[in-house]
Amino acid sequence: MGVLKPTTVHQELRVLRRMLNVAVRKKLLQANPCWGVEFPVAVRGLFRPHYVTWSEQRRIESQAPPHLRNIVQIITETGLRVYKELTPMRKDQIDFVNATVWIPDSKTPNGIAEIPLTPLAIEAFKSQMLISGIGPFLFPSNKNPSGHHKNLKTAWRKTLKRAGVPYFRIYDLRSTYATRLSAGGVADEWVTQLLRQGDAKVFKKYSQMKLQMKREALEKMNRQAN
Repeated sequence: MGVLKPTTVHQELRVLRRMLNVAVRKKLLQANPCWGVEFPVAVRGLFRPHYVTWSEQRRIESQAPPHLRNIVQIITETGLRVYKELTPMRKDQIDFVNATVWIPDSKTPNGIAEIPLTPLAIEAFKSQMLISGIGPFLFPSNKNPSGHHKNLKTAWRKTLKRAGVPYFRIYDLRSTYATRLSAGGVADEWVTQLLRQGDAKVFKKYSQMKLQMKREALEKMNRQAN
């Protein structure tokens, strides 16, 4: 039997306590022996997203199919949510003139959020427009001409393998965007707004990786000096 995760132990203890409470109610036990015992608190929020280094990103982009390369560039430049906001995006949501895209957002007064685009993001969006065909979706499905991409897991795994990068979730591209903003000196409250997160605790999860990014910057500086 392998080592149990803390969350697994906590869940098992909760089940045990409930079983003993039932036994007390049915008068099979006089008292719950767990009464007064403080169970360990389930620790949440220790998961750290993978911060994608610039060198990793270059390797991934060099091995990714065109649509996936565009996705990598767009998410790391905008922080868009891959399956909720980016892959279902329609072409008319992109405003190249004003360098923005709009997405449905229930947290805003008018139900729409405008996302500013960097020059690299604009370039990636234009690249995707060229290969997206005549349909309304920016990332049309290969299986359903009238639909959009809904699953990138297989292409993502294969790309990481070709690039020689250990597996990490595609969602971590969004956390990488947040980390780069924070490491670049953007105030925490602005990073939270750019992520469109109502809970500042979520931002703290992303900002945990700032130290790693700063180390990478120092390594680059040292290489240039030598």
